[in-house]
Amino acid sequence: MKLKKKQIAFLIFLIVGTVYVAMHQEHTPSATTRKFSERIFSTVMNVTYTGTEDLHDTIMTCLKGVDASLSMFNPKSTISRINRGETDTLDAHLTEILPMAHSISDATGGAFDITVAPLVNAWGFGFKSGQLPTDVQVDSLRALVDYKSISIEEGLIRKQNPGCVIDLSAIAKGYGSDQVANLLMERGVKDFMVEIGGEIVTRGNNPKGEAWHIGINRPVEDSTGMNNEIQEVIEVHNRAMATSGNYRNYYTTEDGRKVSHTIDPSTGRPVRHSLLSSTVLAPTCAMADAFATSFMVMGIEKAMDIVNAHPELQVYFIYTDSTGNYRTWQNIKTEEQAQTLQ
Repeated sequence: MKLKKKQIAFLIFLIVGTVYVAMHQEHTPSATTRKFSERIFSTVMNVTYTGTEDLHDTIMTCLKGVDASLSMFNPKSTISRINRGETDTLDAHLTEILPMAHSISDATGGAFDITVAPLVNAWGFGFKSGQLPTDVQVDSLRALVDYKSISIEEGLIRKQNPGCVIDLSAIAKGYGSDQVANLLMERGVKDFMVEIGGEIVTRGNNPKGEAWHIGINRPVEDSTGMNNEIQEVIEVHNRAMATSGNYRNYYTTEDGRKVSHTIDPSTGRPVRHSLLSSTVLAPTCAMADAFATSFMVMGIEKAMDIVNAHPELQVYFIYTDSTGNYRTWQNIKTEEQAQTLQ
């Protein structure tokens, strides 16, 4: 049977169209769930996202830039050079994070203080000294601790006390998570979770199409970090989350005294109170990170006062009562309620 010219033209059109679509599909990657883990900031980062691009190298470049700015353990970082007095010029990351830290210090009455490093080191954390400080040494070091002694003038940092040391460890991981989240959103990624050392940012849905669900560890004393018993699972949807606690980073002295890594800037000594774990949900991970640390300094009563004064914060506190039993206090809101606060 002979085909008419119109039929032949139509068949050619179909063949060409089919080939074009096949070639287009072959060269255009489809959106898929992508996951990877890496070491950064002396901890582990996990990223899960749904997208068409492999953004591993771009994300790592971003975080290496943060490390080159904020890490005290990188001798070439901007903050290390500032602490050694080699420069007073701020880079873009420090220009953004220092005012943020100052604001949270004000909001917490100084419980959050980025100049507390000399005391942290003296008590055997950070750069370990190998022995406990005396009362005289603690009181002497307290003279170096005051976030208000730091200011920014025309892109330069000013320290009233040259011996002041700036340590951004209590906000840097959260800030790093925010930077990765911003990068993903700039690339059009709508569904992702970024986690750096427990500091988390989520957007959209998980690979199952559901809200992200994150577990909060039960604060079982375990300096090895091997015990991961879950106390509670909460929904973290389009929010950032950070947790701080004293149940892992501590040591016990020869006389049986437990020394926690959380140092109260006002006393210069490790905190001793009933709050065991502080989980904070906030608009940014840097904010959640800093407030979680602050609440561990304050203790449960003062922390609740701050939370009640800041409706943008949601928290899950685990503490012990007078009989030593675990108790919780939380104001976690639904996603709809949380959206009205952002």
